[in-house]
Amino acid sequence: MRSHNHTEPTMPRLSLALSGAAFVLATIVALGGCAVGPDFAKPDAPVSEQWSGKGDPRVVTQTAVNSRWWQAFNDPALDRLIQAAYRQNLPLQIAALRIMESRARLGLAIGGQFPQQQEAFGSATKIGLSRYAPNSYSVDRNHWDYQLGFDAIWELDFWGKFRRDVEASRASLIASMADYDDALVSLTAEVARTYTLIRTYQALIDLASENVRIQEEGLRITESRFHNGVTTELDVAQARTLLESTRAAIPQLETQLRQSQNALATLLGQPTGIVQTFLAGPQGIPTVPVEVAVSVPAELLRRRPDIRSAELAAAAQCARIGVAKADLFPSFSLFGELGYQASSQGGVASGKANLGDLFDSSSFFYSFGPQVKWPILNYGRLKNNVRIQDARFQELLVNYRNTVLKAAQEVEDSLTGFLKAQETAALEQNAVTSALRSVEIALKQYKEGAVDYQRVLDTQRALLQEQNSLAQARSSIATNLIALYKALGGGWELRQGQPILAESTLAEMEKRTDWGSLLPPAPLPETLPPPAPRKLPAFSSRGL
Repeated sequence: MRSHNHTEPTMPRLSLALSGAAFVLATIVALGGCAVGPDFAKPDAPVSEQWSGKGDPRVVTQTAVNSRWWQAFNDPALDRLIQAAYRQNLPLQIAALRIMESRARLGLAIGGQFPQQQEAFGSATKIGLSRYAPNSYSVDRNHWDYQLGFDAIWELDFWGKFRRDVEASRASLIASMADYDDALVSLTAEVARTYTLIRTYQALIDLASENVRIQEEGLRITESRFHNGVTTELDVAQARTLLESTRAAIPQLETQLRQSQNALATLLGQPTGIVQTFLAGPQGIPTVPVEVAVSVPAELLRRRPDIRSAELAAAAQCARIGVAKADLFPSFSLFGELGYQASSQGGVASGKANLGDLFDSSSFFYSFGPQVKWPILNYGRLKNNVRIQDARFQELLVNYRNTVLKAAQEVEDSLTGFLKAQETAALEQNAVTSALRSVEIALKQYKEGAVDYQRVLDTQRALLQEQNSLAQARSSIATNLIALYKALGGGWELRQGQPILAESTLAEMEKRTDWGSLLPPAPLPETLPPPAPRKLPAFSSRGL
């Protein structure tokens, strides 16, 4: 017969456990707000007050840059390509997925502020003791042991270690959005540049074909004069040499054209050959307005996504210094365990217990207590880790300033290239006009016998060269304008109000994994929130 002893009921024990939990919460509130390590401040970066093109009537300064700058080309084919690339480009999708990864990492960091170790446990263990084991005398050497309970260890965020980790993760999350914007800026510029190359190669092929027609006419004339005995076979050979040389240039241009089309297909995330449907319409080199609107240099610090990303990377690393410094100080943890335990070797009230006695009031147990750890003999490892994090932070500060300088250089280079390419194109147009007239005069004089065919060859070579130079100059105007808008950070606004991941991708991810509230991704801020007021305990040491 089993007897039960209820001298220590369950409710008082549970009451004591709840009192301990209340003590934990009170302690956390009392210790909250302390965070070691530096607070991030936006680094200074020198920028010019004005661009070098100030005063040029072709440069208009305004606060905001045209967010859809490619529309300045007034080319429907280019508009279609930009939109298709935004929806289908694979590297851009990878950048979007990195945002999702960063969101999950932020959730991981936030979870670190709560009990870091917690688990429910249960076991049923059959135990057989040796007859000669210590304390085995008068003990049932073969018995069952049953346990069911819950335990947790909570390291208090006394030095702000986990809050700094949340700061770093939040900055990294916003940086991943800036990286996405930077990828979008690069994508729009690369699509426009590749499209310009395609149109340029098409124009060069047309010029070569037109010159083939002109040179074929010259060959016909030399053959006629040779058959009539007016000239020698040398003129025929020279005319044929120039003609075949011009013809040979066409397959090379066609190769470059096809390669550019293949590159454009990859930017669209599509197999090669599909871009032909996007290229319908006029095949001329994109024309641009004479004027260009630019922002003031200081606007770069806000507009350029790569500058924002560099700043946020530094902010995240600044917080990691605090994480490393927190390891220099003692860590305070609270641990607790509660549950039920019963054993068949010595039952409740000296009776024989079984599994049914596991939930008896006398089977309840608990334990609570504080825990302090201080790795005082770390052989300099922790201090050197702080130094490593600080050095990385300084590297990122320097990288931020370098990113700003490179951005300003890119604007200046492309702005100069845009303006000078316009001047070059105007001069090349005059050269082409003169070259055309030279060919006409040389052919007329050759027919009249006033000059030999070498003069005709020279003028035809010069014509093709000047026509190619004019086409390249016009292409340079467009590509420099594209580079200028890229340098100014234009184009990332295309994603505003639009999902960064396709519905099919979201459905695939949700089918595979429970993403909770992270899908679809919510809009993210572009800058860090202001730092919270800093609180330190009165006994904090200097240099925290």
